[in-house]
Amino acid sequence: MPEKTKIKTSIGGSALIEGIMMRGPKRTTVAVRMNDKSIYTEDIQFKYIGSKSKFFRLPLIRGFVTLIDSMRLSMKCLMLSAEKSVEGTEEETEEPSKFEKWLEDKLGDKLFGVIMTLASILGVALAVLLFFAVPTFIFNSLAKVAPALDKGTIWRSVFEGILKIAIFLVYIIIISRTPDMKRTFMYHGAEHKTIFCYENLEELTVENVRKYKRFHPRCGTSFMIIMLLVGIIVGLFITAKNPLLRTAIKLLLLPVSCGVGYELIKLCAKYDNVFTRIIAAPGLAAQRITTIEPDDSMIEVAIAAIKPVIPENGEDRI
Repeated sequence: MPEKTKIKTSIGGSALIEGIMMRGPKRTTVAVRMNDKSIYTEDIQFKYIGSKSKFFRLPLIRGFVTLIDSMRLSMKCLMLSAEKSVEGTEEETEEPSKFEKWLEDKLGDKLFGVIMTLASILGVALAVLLFFAVPTFIFNSLAKVAPALDKGTIWRSVFEGILKIAIFLVYIIIISRTPDMKRTFMYHGAEHKTIFCYENLEELTVENVRKYKRFHPRCGTSFMIIMLLVGIIVGLFITAKNPLLRTAIKLLLLPVSCGVGYELIKLCAKYDNVFTRIIAAPGLAAQRITTIEPDDSMIEVAIAAIKPVIPENGEDRI
């Protein structure tokens, strides 16, 4: 069940490498724990697609636009946190290879950004393969053994949807075992707990933040789970069986799943009733994996990130 709060805010954020990004109505701030244990903060300047036209802010349209903006903003903030978190660290001196020297000569200071961009492209390609093509391929293989499964689109859509959710959960369980991702998930927990503290109008101190839950209905994890569930319904209208064609159609219909999922998340953020609790339940359950109880130093970073983005006139309140 979501945490009971005195107010509801539009302020949100994301966990970074040894840091947190918080986004308010007017400011976006990144706070990073430096190698010397100090906290570095920086306001992020960012041009949102959604601010360019009223059309991009229409219901069902704004969901996909917000997803694109969030991915772009997260990448920018992630690159900043990666750079700041390693500043001042003593690295072992190792003679760079000829290829590394060539890259440094050609790209210079842009090398890190290029690497991050390539990693993002590979990540998107892997996501398309795992979440779109693989479930269709597996179902087609099973349908050859048991043709009764392939009568109508219901079984296919349900099977593919459940498999996508299973792949997503297994993936985050595996990466949560790595030390770096475990710390990122701890910062994720600190982000949620700090927002809950603010929504309860308590002073933002480590002691106050520490007592709140780490599960929040407006989390990106919840959005992903809801989007995958909505995708099951969308899949009912896709009759193509060829993996490539079916994957292409799913990608074209992705804005529909994003749009519906986003509106459902907004409902969960605004209202607390039986209907919204049912919608929020799967995402809140998944957050038991993607959030971990933070230590006090991480809560300090979350507080440093949220304070600058809180507006004085309360325009963040829903």
